[in-house]
Amino acid sequence: MFIDEVIVELLAGTGGDGCMAFRREKYIEMGGPYGGNGGRGADIIFEVDEGLNTLLDLRYKKIIKGDKGENGSGKGKHGKGATDIVIKVPMGTVVTDLDSGYVIADLTEKNERAIIAKGGRGGRGNIAFATKTNPAPAYAENGEPGEHRMIKVELKLLADVGLVGLPSVGKSTFISKISAARPKIAEYHFTTLKPNLGVVKTKDNRSFVVADLPGLIEGASLGEGLGDRFLKHIERTRVIAHIIDMGSSEGRNPIEDYKIINQELKNFNDKMMEKPQIVIANKMDIEGAKENLERFKKEIDVPIYPISALFGEDIDVVLIKLADMLDKLPKEPLYDETKFERHVLYKFEEEEPFRIKNEGNGVWVVTGEKVEKLLRMTKFNTDESALRFAGKLRKMGVDEELRKLGAKEGDTIRILDLEFEYKE
Repeated sequence: MFIDEVIVELLAGTGGDGCMAFRREKYIEMGGPYGGNGGRGADIIFEVDEGLNTLLDLRYKKIIKGDKGENGSGKGKHGKGATDIVIKVPMGTVVTDLDSGYVIADLTEKNERAIIAKGGRGGRGNIAFATKTNPAPAYAENGEPGEHRMIKVELKLLADVGLVGLPSVGKSTFISKISAARPKIAEYHFTTLKPNLGVVKTKDNRSFVVADLPGLIEGASLGEGLGDRFLKHIERTRVIAHIIDMGSSEGRNPIEDYKIINQELKNFNDKMMEKPQIVIANKMDIEGAKENLERFKKEIDVPIYPISALFGEDIDVVLIKLADMLDKLPKEPLYDETKFERHVLYKFEEEEPFRIKNEGNGVWVVTGEKVEKLLRMTKFNTDESALRFAGKLRKMGVDEELRKLGAKEGDTIRILDLEFEYKE
């Protein structure tokens, strides 16, 4: 089954908890802190596997969850990091964050890897907090939560040439003649239900990849037929080759066929019209094809190559021309840098550490990534740990902001599921 788009929820592993322990061996005075750090949580990594050509394996993985890192322990022992989860995907896989809309990774190289969701760091044990002023800290951290993402995974086929055309114009016959691809060929519409890739070798030993893209009809960009599913596979191609039924075997006008397909390409993505195009005038063995070709040449200004795919006539001429065109065209990335998450400024800007909302009746809710992470990583098992948490909030400016907003002594402050009293 050909699957080229899936939605997956990722939960990277949480870091292991740090340990609070003290050295208590006999004859060792003032042993001090002895708790180790937790191990890091598992990353979720996507890796290209050349043997795959579909996202079928991901279709049944609605949630992918990484393991938690090992907790730290006494005697200064640090926890072991969790084993990363590696998901194999086909070459040409694009991963997009659904919340931000930015591309996380565009995997186009052999064995290429990308961390899609990063595991949390391990919490620090109390050894890590020892200072000259506090040589025996009685607190440790919980592990940092791993990244939580909703992602869209799309396969956009890596092909040099995209074959487009209305149903039954001979695309499948053409690709079967020029490569080892063996698509289903029959005399009815939508015989081809999935894209077919074929590796072509010309007479002068140049090679390139051709994709036969099914289901394009008028309205394909709006969801008619199968076209809206497969138009995305044309985005990576460097040349668009229109296959036109010049023999009008189904009573259609070849000129109108060409215009319909170009309109659908434009409706889907304006940049499609910037790609070089050629017309492969097929079915020249049918009566009336030569007359149609002359009319076509008068109205359409694009390189045209007449062939008969059924009988294999003049196909080599087309392949040489395509190879010549590809030799002059650079391989360009599908997305410019501004579309990638690693270039998004908000990832590097210092976002506001907290927000405060007055819920009424003396209840104030504090939200924000920084304060919520601080809460999750705090172990409230000692008074010193709670005081450290309160001190961190004070340094962030939470107390001062609450005062400005009118919080009064005894009001309830809520962060996630933790509630405590506000004190001046």
